[in-house]
Amino acid sequence: MKEKKPIGGRIFTIPFLICLGIALIALYFLAKRFIFGLGAVTNMNDGYPWGIWIAYDVVVGTAFGCGGYAMALLVYIFNKGEYHPLVRPAIMTSVFGYSLAAVAVFFDIGRYWNMYNIFLPWYANTNSVLLEVALCIAAYCLVLWIEFSPTFVKTEQTKAKLNKVMFIFIALGILLPTMHQSSLGTMMIAAGQKLSPLWWTGLLPLLFLISAITMGYAVVIFESSIATLRYKLADETDILGKLSSIMPWLLGAYLIVRFGDVIVRGHFGLIFKGDLLGNMFILENILLIIPMCLLAVPGNRKNARLLFLSAVSLMLSGGIYRFNCYIIGFNPGTGWHYFPAVPEIFITLGLVSVELMAYLWFIKRLPIYRSA
Repeated sequence: MKEKKPIGGRIFTIPFLICLGIALIALYFLAKRFIFGLGAVTNMNDGYPWGIWIAYDVVVGTAFGCGGYAMALLVYIFNKGEYHPLVRPAIMTSVFGYSLAAVAVFFDIGRYWNMYNIFLPWYANTNSVLLEVALCIAAYCLVLWIEFSPTFVKTEQTKAKLNKVMFIFIALGILLPTMHQSSLGTMMIAAGQKLSPLWWTGLLPLLFLISAITMGYAVVIFESSIATLRYKLADETDILGKLSSIMPWLLGAYLIVRFGDVIVRGHFGLIFKGDLLGNMFILENILLIIPMCLLAVPGNRKNARLLFLSAVSLMLSGGIYRFNCYIIGFNPGTGWHYFPAVPEIFITLGLVSVELMAYLWFIKRLPIYRSA
């Protein structure tokens, strides 16, 4: 197996500086948010108490951060050791996705100075799904950094000590996402009739969990494809092709559950009404069906471009599905409207930019990828 080593090169490249500029603009709006409150920078209201900060930064962002979880299931539960070279880059993206999701929650809470109360048992509402999500994500952030810690370690003695206890954190790294990714779906069950029947179902926890796993695999393929194209790294098309052979089965199972549930509940006709909700449902699932059909053909799984395009389509499909559940398909009643304000958008873009800057620094200074 080829050795993992830093890619090297300059940190302050043009992409890095562009991201830095966006992050500085976001920092300005964040200053306004913390000084003047949420109303100064967001369009959230009593009808829509959360906007894109939760819908993207947490609900979609953590699903994009499920690459480490998806690979852990494959390598450690199903004993597919040949995929182990993909684990460290996957954990790195999970570290970024979940850490920034935790930061985004801090931005979104009105009384952010009371956030520590989440961790105090005497304030805990044990019937709250939201509490379970918050505690699980917080715990998983810690687990991810511990799982990623061997990357920073240089001495073999320290690595050996870490390896002796790492199985505990690997087990937690599989348990915790299973809990909170399904619970992100459970949260919207409480919306009841406020959520369109195209998305409301008692199967939301299962659908959210499957979509998180598929998005995790898609992000692994997407990240590896981009890195291999941009930098001189070992070609991973073969191993990514083998990984993608799982996808048609997983996507097929998801679609059977998804459409079967809508049909059984008698809401299939809503798909073809021609309104925004029906069209978003169609878009969400077309973006999922196309890569499923592409990846079902063995020859296509050997084509790096088709692998990349399939991964992009799956990421878009999963992201749109979660936006549909949390914002587009959600209707709190007459008189309430929501569209993100410019500062909201810039703060989200700022978080993404920070993630990209961290990614560039990590791959250039730490042993993440295999050399060519």
